Amino acid sequence: MGAGFGGIAVAAELLRHGLDDVTLLEAAPGPGGTWHHNRYPGAACDVPSHLYSYSFAQRASWAHVFSHQGEILQYARETADALGITPRIVTDTTVTSCTWDDGTRTWTVRSRRTGSDGPQEERVADAVVLATGQLDKPALPAVEGLADFAGRSFHSARWDHAYDLRGKRVAVIGTGASATQLVPEIAPLVGHLTVFQRTGNWFLPRKDRPMPAALDRILRRPWARRAWRRLLHHVIELITLCVRHPRTAGRVGALFSAAHMRRQLPDAELRRKAWPDYPFGCKRVLLSSDFLPALRRPNTELVTDRIVRMTPEGPLTEDGRVHEVDCVIHATGFRTHTFMLPMEVRGAGGRSIEEAWARGAQAHLGIMVSGFPSLFLMYGPNTNTSGGSILFFLEAQAGYVRRALHLTRRAGAAALDVRPQVQEAGLNAVRARFEGTAWTQCSSWYRTPDGRNVANWPGYMGEYAARTRRPTPSEFRFIGVRVR
Repeated sequence: MGAGFGGIAVAAELLRHGLDDVTLLEAAPGPGGTWHHNRYPGAACDVPSHLYSYSFAQRASWAHVFSHQGEILQYARETADALGITPRIVTDTTVTSCTWDDGTRTWTVRSRRTGSDGPQEERVADAVVLATGQLDKPALPAVEGLADFAGRSFHSARWDHAYDLRGKRVAVIGTGASATQLVPEIAPLVGHLTVFQRTGNWFLPRKDRPMPAALDRILRRPWARRAWRRLLHHVIELITLCVRHPRTAGRVGALFSAAHMRRQLPDAELRRKAWPDYPFGCKRVLLSSDFLPALRRPNTELVTDRIVRMTPEGPLTEDGRVHEVDCVIHATGFRTHTFMLPMEVRGAGGRSIEEAWARGAQAHLGIMVSGFPSLFLMYGPNTNTSGGSILFFLEAQAGYVRRALHLTRRAGAAALDVRPQVQEAGLNAVRARFEGTAWTQCSSWYRTPDGRNVANWPGYMGEYAARTRRPTPSEFRFIGVRVR
């Protein structure tokens, strides 16, 4: 389920190793996942292009050091075409349920055409991979009266390209990753821009520039791309180092970030309003060299007073001020803890995934949930990264899925299920590694209301790759006998 980077990665891995009865069900009109939906002005990746790409499908040349949305989407689709995945993608198809049958030891997948209430289709599968990701369901702010606003409003992940912002009074709610990219793009166009901030952010520099010609020529050689990827891998792991060790490396990261931010915010009052009030790395560290300067524009205002409710004219803040605007853009992120929900998923004995996750989303290595045989997650719980490339994690997960299926086949079994004690021990080990890190020192989208981090991997990219490289047969219970 899903033909974004996770679905493409696992399909490529399976096809390369002879598991060729693969179908991808995609709700959107085409592949690309989050890069299909997020088309707001300035949409780009904050991981360098040569690392935010598959190791098995390296591009000879990228237009930018940090690729823009259009080029990333093109890369995903070109890769799917080149590897023979595109003909296996069924688009405009929303999966409604996945149900395990204890008798036949297979999964029944029900779906219908996206946006339709028509009849459902059924497919039977030996294994199911949920590649729906963490960042696919836009979240609106918990503000009273959103529907009362009389102007135009939309979420940044569902950008209204038919609406002309030029000369308009525009409010952007949120100052996270999407806002950081779109605000500098629209600020020169609008009549007045009001940016509503709940908390400030730590920033590191990121120059949005074309790939230098000399570097591009060098990186056209495969050996040079491999070396460059290794260098980028180790450099970007330094952010995780800072998060894991806030009292040592984290202070160095904070000093570097603070120097960058002070240079970009010479006005003391604006700097005070924009400055974060939590340790470096507790929330996502943002890469930008143009967001903070955009706040200094004469037509831009940064508002830090809390929005009390939405009025027909615009947001009302707790200082009693109504901010009259023509358009409200919600750059408020995603519902990150729901994963595949509200899709109905029922495993052994008819138990739902919601029952299994009554204490919060959890999965062995973020990939398998005990009681749901041969069901695999891509970009599942605790597999997000604060500094690395999610494509690195997706490749590791794809390899794990393929090896688990080969284990099943070699055992002559119909399916395999991770043992509950293995999942519990792994979960306890993951939670223990958050102790003493910056992740625990503020509230963020990584954490549930009771403080558990269900999004992030608590270590380094290399550690995750090593842990997922060889599934151990003793970790699983093999089910039934394969009949075909």
